[in-house]
Amino acid sequence: MAERRGESAWGKAVDWLYRTCGATLLRKSVTVLAVVAAVVLSLVYIPDWVNEPDHCAAGVDKSDGECIGVNGSGYDFGTREIAKVTAAIDRENRRIAKKPHVTVAMMLPLEPKSGADRAQLRSEVQGAYLAQYQANREENSPLMRLVLANPGADYGQQGKVVDRLKEMADSPEDNLRAVTGFNLSLASTKEAVDRLTNELGIPVLISRASADELANSETGKPRYKTLARIIPTNQSQADALAASRLGLNDRDTVLVKDTRPNDIYNASLAKAFSRKEKGPPGPKDQPFDSPGINEIGNTGTDFNTIGQNICLSDAKVIYFAGRPVHLRLFALKLADQDCHGRKFTIVSGSGAATLDRYMSDADWKRLGGDGKEPEVTVEYAAPAHPDAWRAELKTWRKDKRNAGKEDPPVLTQPRDQLAKLDALIKRQGAGDIGDVELDDSRTMLVHDGVLTISHAVWLANSQAKKGSVPTLERVAAQWPRLESTNRVSGTSGWICLTNSGNPYDKPVAVVTLNPRTKKVQFRKIGWPNRTPQPQNCVVPSGTR
Repeated sequence: MAERRGESAWGKAVDWLYRTCGATLLRKSVTVLAVVAAVVLSLVYIPDWVNEPDHCAAGVDKSDGECIGVNGSGYDFGTREIAKVTAAIDRENRRIAKKPHVTVAMMLPLEPKSGADRAQLRSEVQGAYLAQYQANREENSPLMRLVLANPGADYGQQGKVVDRLKEMADSPEDNLRAVTGFNLSLASTKEAVDRLTNELGIPVLISRASADELANSETGKPRYKTLARIIPTNQSQADALAASRLGLNDRDTVLVKDTRPNDIYNASLAKAFSRKEKGPPGPKDQPFDSPGINEIGNTGTDFNTIGQNICLSDAKVIYFAGRPVHLRLFALKLADQDCHGRKFTIVSGSGAATLDRYMSDADWKRLGGDGKEPEVTVEYAAPAHPDAWRAELKTWRKDKRNAGKEDPPVLTQPRDQLAKLDALIKRQGAGDIGDVELDDSRTMLVHDGVLTISHAVWLANSQAKKGSVPTLERVAAQWPRLESTNRVSGTSGWICLTNSGNPYDKPVAVVTLNPRTKKVQFRKIGWPNRTPQPQNCVVPSGTR
């Protein structure tokens, strides 16, 4: 009986719909028009997020589980560690929005998984913002708008971001004039830089990636037409480290290297460390193959056997060509070996600059030898360190040969620039951007990179009409002009670019991990050419 009542009610409803909407041609036409109108209204008035379920933020869309795109309005890409600094970038961008400005994009993976990677990302974004803040308060024009560009993990979706950056370079509203960031030396990074510089003619400045494959040669045709860099290449870092360790014989050293494909940082560093020292040959290279930048896989087992082999060799200095995650594990595995009291020094490149952030309290204890004299010391070339200039000046003044001389500007000017940055951070003059740590060099170096871009833009604009914005070509043409009078005094040292866009004799800070203080400890400045940059940083001909 209930079913018959239900069928009767349903039948009445269908009959009513037919009589109301479809009984006549007029009613059918009205119904169709009503449906079309509803669809149009939904497309016009329903918010974008309803129509775009994969939308992350302005200029950023979901792609393969990542938020890919370009944003300068405060979006933190789901990485809470950078929320404060992205909000500060948004405030500064809105402050200058109606004034003549150019856009600079910082392109790097913005959704890292590990806590250590998120902390180093925060340092890099803080460095870029602090430079933007300082540059926009100089009496120069145009001002700088900063945007963040996420190419995905390992730059895996860089093609989509490069497409968007091209549109921004062509747009009179965006006026994109440079791209920086590039914190990983990978094959995909190389593809992005190649397209930006050679195909699109967009100026690129690399402040973190150190692979030699991401640099121009000083002879012949440049590999990347509009490229500049401020970080020394792996080869230059190796030269600086070698200069700080003169007197080593080949038998005193061994190379441990990661052979994982497509990681040009590892390959470049291994090549740079494959120098031939004097004397009898040392142990053969010790290769391993990691599964990924932050993946351990079976490397722990490999490091055990490699450590056993090194124990029985004459090697006392171990060159390590690999990423921080693997360097940490190798150092610990070597410290665990019973090598009858022998002491080893592991030497690596600038990629190790955040190694201390991967160390736990238990790790520090193992590395420190449980309170005894450490048997394993980790040393690497940091692109910068906050103690470098003060300590180096102290050493210079103690040298009797310098008695009565004025302090050299090559040391005092970077010191003063660092003091200026440090004061800005401590008084929070640029706002609350979260805790800022300078020890890992990332804030300092990225700051110097964005500062270098601002100098190139200002120099290019000085040759343009008043109120105009320099072209891409004019900005790129200023890279080789940044020397001598137009050098950039960065917190990491003088930035004096060669005709190929490379930093001339840019110093590195040779540092060690101190298990007792659980910090990075400055040891000395290393100069790739073994001597400081020339007076006033006039770059000699035929240099690299």
